[in-house]
Amino acid sequence: MTDLRYTLLTDGPTDRALMPILTWLLRGCGVRCAVQPVWADLGRLRVRGKPSLAERMGLAVEYYPCDLLFVHRDAEREPRQNRYDEIMRAIGELRRDRRVVTPAVCVVPVRMQEAWLLFDMEAIRWAAGNSAGRQPLSLPSIQVLESIPDPKEVLYDLLRNASELNGRRLDGFDVSERAVRVTSFIDDFSPLRALPAFAALEDDVSMLVLEQCWA
Repeated sequence: MTDLRYTLLTDGPTDRALMPILTWLLRGCGVRCAVQPVWADLGRLRVRGKPSLAERMGLAVEYYPCDLLFVHRDAEREPRQNRYDEIMRAIGELRRDRRVVTPAVCVVPVRMQEAWLLFDMEAIRWAAGNSAGRQPLSLPSIQVLESIPDPKEVLYDLLRNASELNGRRLDGFDVSERAVRVTSFIDDFSPLRALPAFAALEDDVSMLVLEQCWA
């Protein structure tokens, strides 16, 4: 294999911040060939009605062909296992009805993916466009990240504080787009191994890499 193409299907556009994490996991699990990631931008497609998760997965594979499909759902207020089971049912439905056999991995952060972006202060400063900033930032401890009720708002507040902007300049600060950039400034996601949801994802990726002989 000269390259490994993966497609990420997410709940929304800001969740494409997961891609550097997924690439890091693949590398850590032994993938040495070129990794070609792409985000499935289904909003560009004209689809009647509201497609089911299985239908969205089928569209992702059809329009963004890949060797591996990552399917993201935030657990939010649901138990993580509920979301995981939902994705697995959709995978089974897709394979029965469409005979799509692309390997798939469930990506289910507890609460929401922003919880996985709250451990690197310098990356938040860089994403905010103020790497030399000195505004004190109080990051939650890694052990409590999965129990934060609204990690997205915590991250957004940190980015606003890190920007050290005020007034109209702060009003024009696109905090959601800045949040997407955080992972691009992180080289090592190993601290997230303290989180059960992340550790489970790493186990699933490792198992699939071995099954597919991608290492």
